[in-house]
Amino acid sequence: QVQLVESGGGSVQAGGSLRLSCAASGYTRYMGWFRQAPGKEREGVAVRDSAGTTNYADSVKGRFTIPKDNAKNTLYLQMNSLKPEDTAMYYCAADRQFQTGIRPILSPTGYNYWGQGTQVTVSS
Repeated sequence: QVQLVESGGGSVQAGGSLRLSCAASGYTRYMGWFRQAPGKEREGVAVRDSAGTTNYADSVKGRFTIPKDNAKNTLYLQMNSLKPEDTAMYYCAADRQFQTGIRPILSPTGYNYWGQGTQVTVSS
């Protein structure tokens, strides 16, 4: 079993930055960030595997990065140049099952362990 604890959400004006953190207990092969806005389906934002291979949603490429501190087993989501459309509940997720493919998948169905979520609100 993997437990994920997120922190770092909040409110910011458009163009600003926020950093989310996700502390994991135990081994994970894949970790990532997902988000869900009201009335919309949950979507993948950025994910990475244990080798450091990443995959980003087109909507966040060039603005978000997903570094990880392996010593702390903590994943981050650095969000820059935030836009109002980035407003959502952000969830950290992880999994141990091997995925086929060159890059880790962005689909939420590929992840079995989830954090409680942290709200990000971007005002215009």
